[in-house]
Amino acid sequence: MSASAAPSLTHAVAGIAAGAHVTGAHWLGGTLGLALGDGTVLLVAGDGAATRVAAHPEGGILVTAGDGRRVVTGGDDGRIAATRADGTTETLAGAPNGAWIDALALHPDGAVAFGAGRRVTARDAKGRERVFEAPSTARGLAFAPKGYRLAVSHYNGATLWYPNLDATPEALTWKGSHIDVTFSPDGRFVISTMQENALHGWRLQPDRGHMRMTGYPAKVRSFAWSADGHWLATSGAEAVIVWPFDSKEGPTGKQPRECGVRPARASRVAFHPRVPVLAAGYEDGCVLLIRLTDATELLVRPAIRDSGVTALAWDPAGERLAFGCADGEAGLLTLPR
Repeated sequence: MSASAAPSLTHAVAGIAAGAHVTGAHWLGGTLGLALGDGTVLLVAGDGAATRVAAHPEGGILVTAGDGRRVVTGGDDGRIAATRADGTTETLAGAPNGAWIDALALHPDGAVAFGAGRRVTARDAKGRERVFEAPSTARGLAFAPKGYRLAVSHYNGATLWYPNLDATPEALTWKGSHIDVTFSPDGRFVISTMQENALHGWRLQPDRGHMRMTGYPAKVRSFAWSADGHWLATSGAEAVIVWPFDSKEGPTGKQPRECGVRPARASRVAFHPRVPVLAAGYEDGCVLLIRLTDATELLVRPAIRDSGVTALAWDPAGERLAFGCADGEAGLLTLPR
């Protein structure tokens, strides 16, 4: 089914004039936080009232993360800032000599990790910092779902680091340039996106086996795990590519599913927090909802020239979906009850 023929939810979308490239979208309870490339965090309350917070007044926002309490941003000013729903913002940490922040991750207990060049800093909830020097520039960071362990992606693989232990970090090797990184929700797999238009994975349990996921026409810039951890959805093709992780071997020997096929590449993906429904944004500005069980599609936003989707985020209840675009436009879908 083409997007133009899909049943429409466009009537349930409220437009938001963000005013700058939307770098990330995060929910703070009932408030939506949009991190913008101009250094601003735009807070949109449940009643639609908007507040602009100058989180990085002397720079732009490069990377973002959210934990439900804060929108945490890293900028080209070398700062890590945290913005809350009430509009307060504070500097959490900074990189030496104001180096650009390349990567960012949050731990559920309030810890934050960030990378600037090869230097990776883990700052725990009490403000204590530990530093790790990656073999090359740290491109991606991800905390494990349990414990205080950090995955760091870089050239020729990834490293697993326990910031609170003196143990030697564990190298996960695979030749090539690794960009972003993620743990599966059950902690059994580590997956990286690669410069070579592919994904690579390591099975942490029961072995250290490799998983190679190829065939993308472009780099994978976005990925999302389903609520049950059985599927990994990815951008990077003229369809959303969804890999199965419902067995101990992961996707080894299996073909991915393709859904939301369109004449534009998927740019952002976000799984619903409770049910097997996937939100997909495309480089031409289109946004779809896709039900994974039968590939049914619902149109959220039609294609709009030069308005590629750069951010997607469900609220915790799965009742609202926020999207943001490269041209400074954004929107909020409220699902009909």
